[in-house]
Order: sequence, then C-alpha cells, then structure tokens
Amino acid sequence: MKRHKILIVDDEENILWVLKKGLEKNNFIVDTATSGEKALEQLHKNKYLMMFSDIFMEGISGLELMEQSRQICPELKIVMMTAQDSMNNTIEAMRLGAYDYLSKPFDFDDVYKLIEKAEAAHAHTQPEEVKASDSLPTSDENDAIIGKSKSMQEIFKTIGKSAGSDLSILVTGESGTGKEMIASTLHHYSQRKDKPFICINCAAIARELLESELFGHERGAFTGAVETKIGKFQQADGGTLFLDEIGDMELPLQAKILRILQDNQYYRVGGKEPLRANVRIIAATNQNLLDMMNLKKFREDLYHRINVIHIDMPPLRERLEDVPLLANHFIRRYAKTLARGTVYLSDDVERILSGYHWQGNIRELENVIKRAVMLALSGPILPEHLPPHFQEEGDSPSQWDDRLNQLIRDFLQNNNEEGMLYDTLIQKVEKHLFEIILGTHSGKQIAAAKSLGINRNTLKRKIDTMKIEIKKGRIQ
Repeated sequence: MKRHKILIVDDEENILWVLKKGLEKNNFIVDTATSGEKALEQLHKNKYLMMFSDIFMEGISGLELMEQSRQICPELKIVMMTAQDSMNNTIEAMRLGAYDYLSKPFDFDDVYKLIEKAEAAHAHTQPEEVKASDSLPTSDENDAIIGKSKSMQEIFKTIGKSAGSDLSILVTGESGTGKEMIASTLHHYSQRKDKPFICINCAAIARELLESELFGHERGAFTGAVETKIGKFQQADGGTLFLDEIGDMELPLQAKILRILQDNQYYRVGGKEPLRANVRIIAATNQNLLDMMNLKKFREDLYHRINVIHIDMPPLRERLEDVPLLANHFIRRYAKTLARGTVYLSDDVERILSGYHWQGNIRELENVIKRAVMLALSGPILPEHLPPHFQEEGDSPSQWDDRLNQLIRDFLQNNNEEGMLYDTLIQKVEKHLFEIILGTHSGKQIAAAKSLGINRNTLKRKIDTMKIEIKKGRIQ
C-alpha cells in the first residue's frame, strides 16, 4: 500500500539516492530534485506531504526555497538538512516555519519519526509564517550560542519557534550555562529587535533598591530621591526586559511584577499615576522555583505567568561533545587581542577539555581558554597552558562517571540494535585506553604492555584488531 508523497532536494546525488531507496522500501512515493529551481517545478506539478531540503545549494538556497514553497503549498511540511551545525542555521530555519531540522549525518529512524509525526498531523493547519529578518548574523563567528549536541539543537528549535511571539519565557540552568545569551538571542530574533534589550540582575542589587531600579521613583519618594528616576521597565519600552535571578526577588515585589504581566500597568515608587509597560518579559534563575513555591518563597501565580515557555540550559558536563566547538569559538574571539599568531587546540588539550567536569560551565571554559591563548601566544595550546588543577587532578571519579553516562546516553539515543551496548562500550573504552597508554610510552609496545599488565603479543593483536596507528614514536 502506497503512502504519502515525499520530495527530496539536495545537490548531492548520493544523499538523494540513499533517502529515495530508504523511503521507497517503506512504500512512500518519492521524487527528487538536484536544485531549488527544479524543486519548485515539481511543487507546481505535484502535491507532497513533506519536503526534505538541503540548506546550502547552488542557485536558490534551501531557506529561499522554503519561503517560495510555502507560497505554492502552505500546508507542506518542510524539513531542512545540513552538514554545517550552526545556531543560526537551526534558528533561521525554524523561525521561517520549517517543520524540523536534521543535521547530517542523520539516522533513518529520525527521518521516519518525522514523517510519522507529519502524517499524524496531516489534518491540522500549518502555523502562520513568520516574516524574515534583514539583519541576522550569517557566520559562526557571530553565533551567541554554540552547540551541535542534541539538547542544544532542541533549544535552537525552541528559540526559532518562540522568538517571534510576545509570550513570557523562563530560562533555567546552572550558573554559567549561558542563560543571558539565550535571552539576548530571543530578543535578536524577535519583532522587538530594534527596541531596547534591558537586563537587570535581581540578586546583584540591594533588595530595598530593586523596586526603584525596576519601576523608577518620583522626586521626594524617599530620602535621597532628589529627582525623578526612570526605571528599567520604562527604559525597555517596546523591547525586552530580562529579569536575571528572579528567584532572589522578594514576595511583595513579585506581586508587582505579576500585576504588570496581568494588566501592563505599574507605578513608580512614590507615584500615583499608572504607567504602561509595553515589554516582553524573559526571566532566568539557577534555583528550583518549584521547591521555592513549596516553601512559600516564590508565588505560584507568578511562576505560571513567566513559565509560558520553558528553556532549560543543560550543564556543560552533559554536552561534552560541544566543548571543542566552544573552545575554538573562544580561541577565535580572544586570539584577536591576546595572541601574536594563529592559536589552536592540541589533541592532548582537546582530550583534557572534553573529559573535564566543568563545574563553572561555559563561563569557566571561556576563562580557561582566555588564559591559554594569552600564554600560548602562537601555535598549539598545550597542557602546560591550562590552569594547574587540570594537570594535577586528572579525571576525578565523578568526571569518569559523567563521561561514561554520556557515552551510554549517546549510544541509546543513536542505536536501536538490542544486545550491542556491552560490546560497543567495551570496544570504545578499550581502544581509548590503549591509545592513551601507547601515547604515554611514545608508542613503545613493550613498555605499554607492561603498564597495562598484558602480554606484548596480546597488545599487538589488539592494535591490529582496533586499527590503532603508531607513527613517529607516538599514537596518532
């Protein structure tokens, strides 16, 4: 029994062939196009449930194709594909109305799940298209947030879908995970982007002064109020107000924030005339607001008002695959002012950084890289350029636990073969172990075998089986 019609657009013939064969085996009717122009011709002739399109193609790009396709067939479900993991690609695709986004290489199961989801939603109306922006960042160098991990890709999608609305957003996560960057990016991709983006840290201002900072005060409202002061709400008029560490706000002030969210009105301290607040609220906290609600330290009604959309930033230790990307991003940023030549990560340092616990999250990584760039000046960043505790402590048991947990999670997410977890995990750990020990002993097999406590012939057999290359006296 034939199922729905699918259109695949990519300038790589092998991608078209693989996707077409895979989908046809599951009884889908599949058409292909090697360019955006040819895809538009197909869309004029045929009706499709879904279109899978590459972003970067000669002529009409995938994003341009998506905009034109929506005019021809508004209900078409469009999935964008690219091998270039970038926040901008994901956000822009979702912002312009993409159904979803796939990073190459992808698993066929992800494709099937998207199609099944689209089939189930076939009767529903397509969301209204969001107008394109004319001044979006176009290069990775300008990305506010970096990440190719699954958790970050989902966050990029959420930003793309929610940035254009005025719904209140709550961003949670540990200190240093990038909550303010999320807020700034939401503002940048919103219709308010040409208006002010105002931040206030509720934990950094004395509690008795916070109300005045937020709402302003009238002259003579209290001792020292010698003139009328404009508050953050008035400064942010028409734009976005970011309330960082909202969990530190006292209950009476929470009630006034709730009033603004309900009727868009507020009073300056000492004022009698109501003022209007045309702002979008984005709040953030590293505290557990649900626990605080149970302890009567945070208002439940305010929680539900600010938590219309929730973005939870994962700690860096739960997305270690993003560490090299982030490290290289910070190297590019600081090499301009601190280095005297090209600076890059050595393999040893990349391995150390990717296995570290990162208690301070992205902020800690940024400071480590800034220091390393200054010390290296030019050439590779070496272990000696890292802070002393990286060289002294090594991997703690908790860091090993985190790395092992991440490896298992990755395997379970990307593999569906039952009974393969043990063999796959042992092979990965075993190969990594032999590479480290051989590298430590400059590729000398006798010394490495002695260190491992195994026979040299066993080690040689393992090297051959796992295809470990030894060149110029070190492991490659």
